[in-house]
Amino acid sequence: MSSLIDLLKKTHHAEWEATPSWHDATAWLDDLIHFLFPSNNLPKKTSYEGILKKNQIDLENILLSYLDPKKVAIEQKVASFYDELEAIYKNLRLDASKIYEYDPAATSVNEVIVSYPGFYAIAVYRIANYLSILQIPVLPRILTEYAHGKTGVDIHPEATIGVPFMIDHGTGIVIGATSMIGKNVSIYQGVTLGALQVAKELYNTKRHPTVGDNVIIYARTTILGGDTVIGENSVIGGSVFLTKSVAPNSQVFNTHQLRITTRAEA
Repeated sequence: MSSLIDLLKKTHHAEWEATPSWHDATAWLDDLIHFLFPSNNLPKKTSYEGILKKNQIDLENILLSYLDPKKVAIEQKVASFYDELEAIYKNLRLDASKIYEYDPAATSVNEVIVSYPGFYAIAVYRIANYLSILQIPVLPRILTEYAHGKTGVDIHPEATIGVPFMIDHGTGIVIGATSMIGKNVSIYQGVTLGALQVAKELYNTKRHPTVGDNVIIYARTTILGGDTVIGENSVIGGSVFLTKSVAPNSQVFNTHQLRITTRAEA
């Protein structure tokens, strides 16, 4: 037992010192999303300024817990994030409106915001993505993995996704780190935008597909490769497997034919 304790102390000190608390990170995220989309839960006399200031202090404390302020301009990065928050919020409203517009099951934009896992995954992604743009390590990945666990949607925070963006149903979607997705794109459950090969030395290489504007990708489709481009205004049907580019205005469907026979009555 003592040897295990010694080993843990050694490895924890060497490997885990420079990481934020998962609990603190997810609590901060929950508070921020609740602030942006409060529904009817905030008291009428709520001080929005006070809530936002506390959230800002919480983020600063999280960064101070694992980053060296002598090497990282923490206050500047926090200020930059909150300066961008209005734009993030406006983009998320556009995302929610697109989901409502294209999903016949949605009864209101508010229903999308408060209950749709696809919207929640997009919201967390947009928050985490800007933290990645600010070159804040680890924290963005914690946030998107938290959303992954809650929704089944796995979006790497470094992916590039235009506005508006729609995820319908969502479960099983994977969007890799170097994916580039244009504006007005719709993706359904089970879609993978992945890499053709996985190797550590390819970290700085574009490994994931590019999807043009106004593309629809239906359920269970897999698109792989950094050189693979789905041209704008294209429709990719369900259960398609693609490793090569598709020209703009294309329609791609799986040609497998289902055969149904009915037995004659006795």
